[in-house]
Amino acid sequence: MAMGSFDGRGQQGPMAEINVVPLVDVMLVLLVIFIVTAPLLTHSVKIDLPKASSSPNITRPEHVQLGIREDGGLHWNGAPVVMEELESHFSAAAMQQPQPELHIRADRLVPYERVAQVMSAAARAGLVRIGFVTDPSRQR
Repeated sequence: MAMGSFDGRGQQGPMAEINVVPLVDVMLVLLVIFIVTAPLLTHSVKIDLPKASSSPNITRPEHVQLGIREDGGLHWNGAPVVMEELESHFSAAAMQQPQPELHIRADRLVPYERVAQVMSAAARAGLVRIGFVTDPSRQR
């Protein structure tokens, strides 16, 4: 509160000075509180944690190359097979964990009916990841 003089002659206007004493008092109290609590924040407990390696274990599923020739021949990873053997290969591959990807490479002039038969046999056996491999450099 701003106080005037003890002279009772008349009314004086309000004082235009800012009283900073309460502000300084509050700031000093906050400073003391922070000085007292700051060492408590840096107190730590020693814990022996196990060491872990940071390299991820990436297990990539293998892939199976299935070639379909123009004459109707089938090749499982380069080895010739017939359609009856192919179904047993598909079911064996479907049982593996993680399940391998089936990459189908068909010659350019193979009828799509033959490719569809192979794909349906793979789907019946339980293979779900089927893809086509193409060679764009051989286009006319």
